[in-house]
Amino acid sequence: MRRVRSMLIWCALATAIAVPISLAAASPLIAWRDPVYIAGGFAGVIAMGLIILQPLLAGGYLPGISTLGRRRMHRWIGALLVAVVVIHVAALWITSPPDVLDALLFASPTPFSAWGVIAMWAIFAAAILAALRRRLRLRWRTWRLAHVIFATVTVIGSVVHALLIEGTMETVSKTVLCALVIAATTKAFADLQVWSTRTKGGS
Repeated sequence: MRRVRSMLIWCALATAIAVPISLAAASPLIAWRDPVYIAGGFAGVIAMGLIILQPLLAGGYLPGISTLGRRRMHRWIGALLVAVVVIHVAALWITSPPDVLDALLFASPTPFSAWGVIAMWAIFAAAILAALRRRLRLRWRTWRLAHVIFATVTVIGSVVHALLIEGTMETVSKTVLCALVIAATTKAFADLQVWSTRTKGGS
């Protein structure tokens, strides 16, 4: 029974990530588009798929992975997420530098741009904080609170950014993925009591 449950969890996760990517790949909006533009767009889609893995790993909801394995995967996926976001922005910059510059300066007329930039900086901040955790010598409670705040901003910014864009992602699958990201993050934060003021050790 436990094995069946594990298989169902992994199949559900794979479906939640693969379906939006597959439908985006079949979108008529990418026909005749420049390869760099397509790569940038798909980097954004993949980023949403990676984001949902982070709270699932942090909360220990994915079966068959040890605690140490979860922590390592969380770090590696965080690094991969940063790389994918860089590719996303760099590809869009190559395609249209003025639009990216306007977005970075919060001067773009499209609201989704601002949310994307906010999410981007939050992702970078969370990654830097994780990489420099020992060097900063922050108390566990302080470090965790800061990391959680950046993670929260990342999730909210990314979800709003994705939902406001009318692009290659199919609407229903995109909405479902965004809802799952919010649900997974909320459950993980609640179960881990991330806002607790109690001092707690960690690795």
